[in-house]
Amino acid sequence: MKITEAVKARIAAYFRENFAAREELGASLSIWQEGREVLSLAGGWTDRKKTSPWTAETPVLVWSCTKPVSSACLLHALAREGIPLSTPVSVFWPEFKQSGKERVTLAQVLSHQAGLAALDIPAPTLDHTAVAEALALQVPNWPPGLAHGYHPRTFGSLLDEILRRVDGAPGMTLGHYWQTHFAIPLGLDFWIGLPPEKVDTVAPVLPPKLHGTATTTDPVFYQALHNRETLTARAFASPRGLNGPASMNTPKARMASLPAFGGIGTAHALGKFYAMLACGGALEGIRFFETIAPMTRRLVNGPDRVLLCPSAFGAGVMLDPVDAAGTKQRRLFGPSPTAFGQPGSGGSLAFADPENGISFAYVMNQMELGVMPTEKALGLVEALYA
Repeated sequence: MKITEAVKARIAAYFRENFAAREELGASLSIWQEGREVLSLAGGWTDRKKTSPWTAETPVLVWSCTKPVSSACLLHALAREGIPLSTPVSVFWPEFKQSGKERVTLAQVLSHQAGLAALDIPAPTLDHTAVAEALALQVPNWPPGLAHGYHPRTFGSLLDEILRRVDGAPGMTLGHYWQTHFAIPLGLDFWIGLPPEKVDTVAPVLPPKLHGTATTTDPVFYQALHNRETLTARAFASPRGLNGPASMNTPKARMASLPAFGGIGTAHALGKFYAMLACGGALEGIRFFETIAPMTRRLVNGPDRVLLCPSAFGAGVMLDPVDAAGTKQRRLFGPSPTAFGQPGSGGSLAFADPENGISFAYVMNQMELGVMPTEKALGLVEALYA
């Protein structure tokens, strides 16, 4: 498909409607095709008092939209060393083989099959060493490889520790790796661990309003989330701390390297990152990946033990789940079966559609109820592909 002027006008109209009819406060949208930004929209305010205008340069926390960015770092490091995804994690992280995890592979970690969504040891989120030790000791929540369940918070710590051991450079973190190998070469205003001088430039994220519209799967999910004994509740509380928007708006949280849910940046930066993936792993004369096949291929597809709805994952990215006939059960990422990306808590959404050479990134500050995007983001996706 070709993104025409008519398509752009349709998207822009829906973007404006979000402010007029859906209580949007501040938001940006960046859409690319064949390695070129074809649409950039921004509007609204960074604060509820409407004193600071939102622009295309406004960075904001994107929650779990961080996960594919972090996954790209690990996949890049593994490719540099010629390490296949079938390799057991314990090859690089010997302590990890405890408690029956000696056969857990890199592919299983990247596709949420490792069974480490919830921790029994209450390690603090900001103490990476403590979290890594807790993960090494943890008995899997289910037999690894026999089921899958979204790892909302531990996913980033797993990737960070594995990358540090694979790369081997002193003081290396996943956030540093991202800046060195992706953000700086592509000129991306996106950080996993914000520099101190950037802290005050970030728009705060605002908690959902109680009358917000939740997704259709939310009643089941929220019932489990509010029962502290369930795997869902335990997963969203592991590691402990930084559980709400207010805590994530602090300078300490913004500067922390939180590869599962702490990425901060602009829609333009996310759109350009996914444009590289939509173009097969290369952009502006730089090749980052020889192939993106591990991302477009579903490693798991079916019931999710944490989200309590169907989900599908490739290597480090989410895909829309499909039924037995191959028909999409959701269309977060448009109609293409190979499109992949990740939503962020409260409504942000970013993805790559390699089939059409398209990337899409939408970020905002007024969160909505629900773990999946609501009509503000999904309407933009439908306007793009309608």
